[in-house]
Amino acid sequence: MQSRFFFSSEMKVKASKETEFKLHREKQRVTNMGLLLLLGAFICCFMLNSVTCVHQIQWLPCQFTDEHVSLNAEGLVDTQLIHREAMLQFGQKGDAPVNPQAITFLITGSRLDLRKYLDGVETEQLECELRRYSTEGIHVHWPSQEAKDYNRWFTCTIKQDKGLFTVTGFLRHPSDQPPPGQQDYRSWPAIADSEILTTSVAMVTKTQTPSVKATLSSQQRLHCQFGIDHRGANVTVEWHWQQRGERKKLFSHSSRTRQSHGSGVGLKGLAGGDATYTLPFTKMSSEGTYICSVVVNPLLGSQDVVLQVEEPPRVSLNVGPVLSLSDGEDQKIVCEAENYYPLDVEINWYEQDPAVAGQRVGAPLPKMMQNVLLSSHKHNQDMTYSVSAFFYLQASPKASGRQFTCSVSHKSLRLPIKKSFILKVQEPSLMWVGILVVFLLIILGVLILYLHSAKKKQRRLY
Repeated sequence: MQSRFFFSSEMKVKASKETEFKLHREKQRVTNMGLLLLLGAFICCFMLNSVTCVHQIQWLPCQFTDEHVSLNAEGLVDTQLIHREAMLQFGQKGDAPVNPQAITFLITGSRLDLRKYLDGVETEQLECELRRYSTEGIHVHWPSQEAKDYNRWFTCTIKQDKGLFTVTGFLRHPSDQPPPGQQDYRSWPAIADSEILTTSVAMVTKTQTPSVKATLSSQQRLHCQFGIDHRGANVTVEWHWQQRGERKKLFSHSSRTRQSHGSGVGLKGLAGGDATYTLPFTKMSSEGTYICSVVVNPLLGSQDVVLQVEEPPRVSLNVGPVLSLSDGEDQKIVCEAENYYPLDVEINWYEQDPAVAGQRVGAPLPKMMQNVLLSSHKHNQDMTYSVSAFFYLQASPKASGRQFTCSVSHKSLRLPIKKSFILKVQEPSLMWVGILVVFLLIILGVLILYLHSAKKKQRRLY
């Protein structure tokens, strides 16, 4: 009986442990399923949001800058620009135009979606311009094109209105007409005001740094990105610098020969369409326009990056936060602005009465001082500038506690740099006046005693 009892107890314990183990495994499975569902939901939301961002722009109003080229009376080429209303519309071939009164550039699907280069900004922040593009008579069969042998080319340049980026897309419009020759721009086919041109995006270039402000000795990354609608394209990427008529090649790479010249662009990134150029050390001579060009025959796309050097001034005073002077004492006060670039700088001195210094609400504005002199600009060896603004201060008791502020403004500064000091005028105290009087009385007494004794000696002699 006892053996049966122990055996039964062991079976119950074992069954209980197996049940707990099964429950634990089931709970773990449910937990894992929940995590997978959450991960799947996150991925779906991310993908949906991405699709929404990319495809939220269905159309974009643009200006089509058309060209009328002719020869003038002197036999020279005369180009007349004609600004026409146009619409950039994303959709499928055969879609109805959003604006029937405008020229419609209908962009159909390709491996390149122009909208994904627009960083998800609203259409109100975008400026769009369309132009014809001349291949100068060069015809190259584009790998992704359909049965028709020829193409008409257009460029679409989209800028963010605050200068955050510039995107240029090359639009390919299939045609059964061959290019008219090297000067094809003289005989471009006419485009009607309500015409629909079905196109696709063949190549895109972009920069997120159309304008760069750099300080001396800083490292700068000049962004350039490109995309092509087919693989295996023969791409040549080059960077040039130009300033005041001078032009210099900084970097070049050919995917066909796999040869590179120069430095500053990573070849791994270049394979993925990243042609960003790194300027390792900004000097004054680094100022200029940097041009990123991408060539896929017969197309040449480029983005300009304008780099400006802006070095903020270092501001200092020749006195400390508190200046102590005696009544009537003079002091030359100098505010120095050093090592700034470019040249334009503004220095002003202000004074504020002690009654309102430190008062925030209802305090009158400090008064600009008029008796301020400026030194001539000093041109430093590093091509920066320095200048000083100074005045002569005469201490008086009523000026004691007054605050004087030097304010320096420069285009490299968001807010002016301000340096201040407070004047303390020391007046002779009554104690020192009393000591001086006593000292003088003592000297006078000694002098009287001396004269009195001298007279007595004279009387004795006589």
